[in-house]
Amino acid sequence: MLWQKVRLFGQKLVRRRPLEASKGSEGGLDRCLTTMDLVALGVGSTLGAGVYVLAGEVARDKAGPAIIICFLVAAVSTMLAGLCYAEFGARVPCSGSAYLYSYVTVGELWAFTTGWNLILSYVIGAASVARAWSATLDSLVGNRISQALQDSFPLQVPHVLAKYPDFFALSLVLLLTGLLALGASESALVTKVFTGMNLLVLSFVILSGFIKGDLHNWKLREQDYNQSMPGPNDTSSLGPLGSGGFMPFGFEGILHGAATCFFAFAGFDCIATTGEEARNPQRSIPLGIVFSIFICFLAYFGVSAALTLMMPYYQIHPESPLPAAFLYVGWAPARYLVAVGSLSALSSSLLGAMFPIPRVIYAMAEDGLLFRSLARIHARTHTPVMATLVSGIIAALMAFVFELSDLVDLTSIGTLLSYSMVAFSVLVLRYQPDQKLSKNEATEVGTFEMNSLPKPLESVPQAAESLHCSINTISSLKSGRIVYGCASLLVILLMVLCLILAKRLRHLFSGDPVYTTVAVLLLVFITGITFIIWRQPQDSTALHFKVPALPFLPLVSISVNVYLMMQLNSGTWVRFGIWIVIGFAIYFGYGIRHSLKKSDQQLTTSSSQTVNENIPSAELA
Repeated sequence: MLWQKVRLFGQKLVRRRPLEASKGSEGGLDRCLTTMDLVALGVGSTLGAGVYVLAGEVARDKAGPAIIICFLVAAVSTMLAGLCYAEFGARVPCSGSAYLYSYVTVGELWAFTTGWNLILSYVIGAASVARAWSATLDSLVGNRISQALQDSFPLQVPHVLAKYPDFFALSLVLLLTGLLALGASESALVTKVFTGMNLLVLSFVILSGFIKGDLHNWKLREQDYNQSMPGPNDTSSLGPLGSGGFMPFGFEGILHGAATCFFAFAGFDCIATTGEEARNPQRSIPLGIVFSIFICFLAYFGVSAALTLMMPYYQIHPESPLPAAFLYVGWAPARYLVAVGSLSALSSSLLGAMFPIPRVIYAMAEDGLLFRSLARIHARTHTPVMATLVSGIIAALMAFVFELSDLVDLTSIGTLLSYSMVAFSVLVLRYQPDQKLSKNEATEVGTFEMNSLPKPLESVPQAAESLHCSINTISSLKSGRIVYGCASLLVILLMVLCLILAKRLRHLFSGDPVYTTVAVLLLVFITGITFIIWRQPQDSTALHFKVPALPFLPLVSISVNVYLMMQLNSGTWVRFGIWIVIGFAIYFGYGIRHSLKKSDQQLTTSSSQTVNENIPSAELA
């Protein structure tokens, strides 16, 4: 009796959603977004104020002029994750992004964990951008706003509360919450306006760099550095020279810079939450994701090239690189245009950060994992009004009083975890048999598999040929289980390998026999298991877009994401654990008893259960 209860409980944790959209969701949200709207949303969310600051920080201290290579490496790594999102957007045109993709592939518990962390990531991201918007405006007026608020309303709780309540950030988030509640098309229009302004300013910056730039700044040597040393009355300081030239900090500097630049591309995944609001999601979502990443790469590449051409990398101002660069080349008034672009970028980034939060909450609430009242759709605006209001109020309060600097790294965990889950889901789902088969069709598949097995009287060559043909022509329940098990094992091995690379890289380079042996063995096992997956047949279902070069591209994406997660500090993981505990309290207290209206008939169970139902019937037949 106890074993049956434990078994039933375990089945609840791994039950999965069908690939089809739930009937209750059809006609709820308004399908009004075009491909251009999705591209603007992805570019606006991704190309935030970081383009005005990040390029200077990485170029000065980590990569020098080779920052353009850093952005290229980061863009390629991000595109791997983007391609996985694109396939799922074509396969599952519903709201929920990585949460939904995990639900249809790896089960309910992992889906809740992914969605719960997406909510945290988006909320903290929105609150941080709102604070940055306020700080940018404050800097334009000589920090008078912050000084007045700090004198009038000081908050003396360091590392928990901010130095002062930010009324401007609070008002901004609430204003945009109202805009999001009005409708997706209205939000998309505002996003396109701010994104267009941002791209115009960045185009001006890029053209200015090529006009006023000097190629000599990519060939700097020690004598140039000595000539730039500040005088006794000069308060400016120089960054490190490195070895000079185009790659002053070597290949290691490019890798460190690429790891930092990778997070500059975070935000495109908000496009995946528009599955029920795009007019043609199976086409628009893949195109929107790919085009938005490519446009952002061109912007980052152009701005970083212009910046390092306009002035020596070691003289770049880390906090305001572009205004300092224009001052350096004698175009001081251009810094006001840069300020306009920065505010436009922050505005579109804030909208992009707030847009997906209610969609993820709505998807989880509609499935019953969160409170069902959050899935309410407004009859006139066709937006998840309750989820929008609740998420907006929470983000506004966090921007108002909380110190966010210690929480920003949590957004990295949420982003990397969702990237990894989507890549894993694509890898597993591509090798599963068509989940749309009826019960009779599934029985036929089971009969086909039994008939294709070698019979006792067959010769060994005939049996091997029969089995080889059946394995390599159609994906089966057996091959699907093989891929699922191998992919799960691969993730564990990659975690161990990435942990060694992140924490013991110097030991490997120094030739430590223990770590070297372990790393080589891990690579051998990873290669062998990857080969096993590669030999399995794939599902032949026609889609508008499919990730090429399976299983290699999803595995590379998972490796990059896991490696970056292993580089996060222990304090971030502790805070992540606290958030997970809070989420599990909600899931085990409410979600597990209300998921999908407690109707197990609407849930797809694991492939092994289906095999146990089908194969005996084939034998009896």
